[in-house]
Amino acid sequence: MNIDFPIRIDSPSKSQIPMLRHLWQEAFHDNDAFLNRFFKTAFHPQRCRCVTNAQNQEILAALYWFDCLYMNKPIAYIYGVATARAYQGQGICGKLLQDTHAHLENFGYEGAILVPGSEKLFQFYQKNGYYYASNIRELHCKADLEELTLIPIDKAEYARLRKILLPTGSVIQEKENLDFLETQVTFYMGLGFLLAAYANKDTLYGTEFLGDISSVPAILHTLGYEKGTFRTPGCGRPFTMYHPLGNTVLSAPNYFGFAFD
Repeated sequence: MNIDFPIRIDSPSKSQIPMLRHLWQEAFHDNDAFLNRFFKTAFHPQRCRCVTNAQNQEILAALYWFDCLYMNKPIAYIYGVATARAYQGQGICGKLLQDTHAHLENFGYEGAILVPGSEKLFQFYQKNGYYYASNIRELHCKADLEELTLIPIDKAEYARLRKILLPTGSVIQEKENLDFLETQVTFYMGLGFLLAAYANKDTLYGTEFLGDISSVPAILHTLGYEKGTFRTPGCGRPFTMYHPLGNTVLSAPNYFGFAFD
């Protein structure tokens, strides 16, 4: 299908939110409960750009972002990039990214970071000005027979302690990042570590683990899970891509923790 109608790229109107939800489900297959949490805690029309058919207001593509800080400078975590199936392969997403970068620059952002979901997407974003940034280490382990003290904490305390344990060159993710994350995980602290985790059957998934990784098997036993997968800073698989904006002199971040994939 070739586009033979005028388009515009801007923030969505309230009346377009149902179309945004439909596009998201077509692209990512998330259920209504997930979308309800996202649009309640993380969405704001001023942190969303969409490509619209100017004639009938149909949304052809959209993306969202979370506000973050890196080296005390504002950067955007771009998330949920999607093009409607009927309009893929026509350069629409590239136009949306180009417009979004210019929009972010105008509002003082100094970079954009994202987490591609496949090697093909790494290649796509590289063609649109992004380059490989940070890696992530994924630790797979089983429970042992030891227990330890594990204290549930709220998101504010997690954010406070997180700044102490983050490696140098990390992205700070707070505000809507933590509001949305809180709907998916439980926050814990222990002696020398922090954990944000959720469970699926007998497996515990650590969205982020900071600190002494030798504690992980005992954490699993303490919480009653047989096995776990934990994301933690370190050398591992390529994880993020970064796009500097404007005349920034910032290098790419070394660590990015909360990926809502």
